[in-house]
Amino acid sequence: MRQLIELQQQLVPELLEVMRKRYMILHQVMLSDTIGRRTLANALDMTERMLRAETDFLKEQGLLEIHTAGMRISEQGRSALEQLEPLYKSMFGLSELEEKLRRAYGLSQVIIVQGDSETSIQTKRELGRVACQVLRTALKPRDVVAVTGGTTIAQVANQLTTTTAMKDIWFVPARGGLGESLDYQANTLASTMAKRTGGHYRLLHVPDHLGEEAFASLMQEPNIREIVDVIRSARIVVHGIGDAMIMARRRKLDSEVVAEIEAEGALAEAFGFYFDRSGAVVHQMQTVGLRLEDIVNTELVIGVAGGKNKGEAIAAVMRFGHNDVLVTDEAAALEMASLLEEN
Repeated sequence: MRQLIELQQQLVPELLEVMRKRYMILHQVMLSDTIGRRTLANALDMTERMLRAETDFLKEQGLLEIHTAGMRISEQGRSALEQLEPLYKSMFGLSELEEKLRRAYGLSQVIIVQGDSETSIQTKRELGRVACQVLRTALKPRDVVAVTGGTTIAQVANQLTTTTAMKDIWFVPARGGLGESLDYQANTLASTMAKRTGGHYRLLHVPDHLGEEAFASLMQEPNIREIVDVIRSARIVVHGIGDAMIMARRRKLDSEVVAEIEAEGALAEAFGFYFDRSGAVVHQMQTVGLRLEDIVNTELVIGVAGGKNKGEAIAAVMRFGHNDVLVTDEAAALEMASLLEEN
């Protein structure tokens, strides 16, 4: 495949450019559901005249549908995109980058989507869509899936669908709540996933950060103990990754604790644990939910995170060594690759 692409680049380089352009148009329309020509031209940095010629061609081929409300991708177009994705990644180096990161961090799979989810909601949606594919492929009968909160995992929850109801799958929150928007709480996302797949869910109605006395008291409650046991039995964990300092402040930790975490070199936060550059845990919270030993023993851990500014944080969590699959974006992946070259 690679040899064929190189020959095409030598003989008909314009063919690859046309293919890239049309792939990008279809991909952007798919991510946007419905989009107008002017908005699409701005997103792709193309003139409306140039874009009109391309979209008219794609419509003639049955790949795009053009309505008064805007453009939508057809089922034929969606199928063509899926078939073209491996070729596109090989043409523009994403396959090589995926393999480089997979080997460097000892992962079973790395999937990179185009763009920067920090600046593009469409790229963040694509992260969610691809993570859904990974999760659907991994699910087995009677699975328990633990999920964390956050805006990226919300994209996973809101796009998760199955062709048949998964009545024996349970979705549970990995940890308690942050006390922020309900839309991004682990409880909400677990229930959304269950409802969208026909599965079941259990909720954990406790704060994420607890004092020792409160923690000890709650763990004596039979109902809390039961749901915690279910959470800790999860075969699959789907989690996001945050910047350590941002997450410490969002969790409303004492200023002394925040200063201590920063002094210890924490770069990243995941599952309520704080990791330094080498992937070592430098701080962990007294919280109900998944413990470090649960993560270590979980059969499949799927990390979903992107954005150029998160590259270093994602790398830190990957060095922890207990993730199996990473779904990230091009901006974060390039940053992670540059960090590898520095070491």
